[in-house]
Amino acid sequence: MLSDSTRVRLLWALLDGERSVNELAEAVKKAPAGVSQHLAKLRLARLVRTRRQANQIFYRIDNSHVRQLVEDAIYHAEHSAGGIPEHHRAKADVSELRRADQ
Repeated sequence: MLSDSTRVRLLWALLDGERSVNELAEAVKKAPAGVSQHLAKLRLARLVRTRRQANQIFYRIDNSHVRQLVEDAIYHAEHSAGGIPEHHRAKADVSELRRADQ
């Protein structure tokens, strides 16, 4: 499920909380119909849950294990790209991180 960049971006957007299909489509800059197809796959894999309100469906991360999986996958990808990952820049002084990488 994490091999598709759109699905990863959808999951990343859902880390901030519940969103509708249209909000997610806007966040990943894709058509709502295509986003719905990706979300259906994520739901079948039990990575997301749904909630219906009138004629809208809202999606959210299924549980804390999925949240951790998504965060770890993104952080690992940032480390693989080389340099100082963005998530480290917010947590520590960059000069300290450069010394630790050497």
